[in-house]
Amino acid sequence: MLRDHWPIFGLTISPQPGLELRLPLEEEIAELAAVAGRGVHRPGERPFLTPWTEGSADERAKYVLQGHWERLAEWTTDDWRLGLGVFEQGRPLGVVNLRATDFRVVREVSTSSWLGLEHQGRGLGTAARTGVLALAFDHLGAESARTEVFPDNHASQGVSRRIGYEPDGISRDARDGQVLVSDRLRLTRERWQGRPRPAVEVSGLDACRSMFGL
Repeated sequence: MLRDHWPIFGLTISPQPGLELRLPLEEEIAELAAVAGRGVHRPGERPFLTPWTEGSADERAKYVLQGHWERLAEWTTDDWRLGLGVFEQGRPLGVVNLRATDFRVVREVSTSSWLGLEHQGRGLGTAARTGVLALAFDHLGAESARTEVFPDNHASQGVSRRIGYEPDGISRDARDGQVLVSDRLRLTRERWQGRPRPAVEVSGLDACRSMFGL
């Protein structure tokens, strides 16, 4: 089986009943690409650094496919990017990413995510982020987590605040000849452990722990 050669295919995170975070199989990543092609946010909005409304639906789908394959191909124990599909009752909704460089030493991760427009507003983004953070803090031994979000992306800002992130400065990026300023937010282990939250089930980690450098 695929997980015998790439054990992370056996990793599953269940942040709430009916919701699973796991690596998508080939036919499932095609379905996730189609979700992105139908839209991640409304036309005229620019809540992400990725220009999700530019280009055709097919071009957005190809972007998701290339990103998925790139994360798998470039994985090392010192520089990994875990892109998990978000599935509700088996139906693909979006992707949540957990990334780290030199994790064995730094013990810090960063997160990002997207959900198809039709699946937003139901708390699923918060649940998905909580799921990968539970993996990072409770099972991998992370000391902190970072995320970056535009000041006017109120939905993502709200998710981060509810989980317990605090302001940690700003970042500046270039896109289409313009500078884009994002709020940088940080969640510490102490704040993660000090806030009540639903239990998160993680299975299949022992087989792939070494892939995270542990």
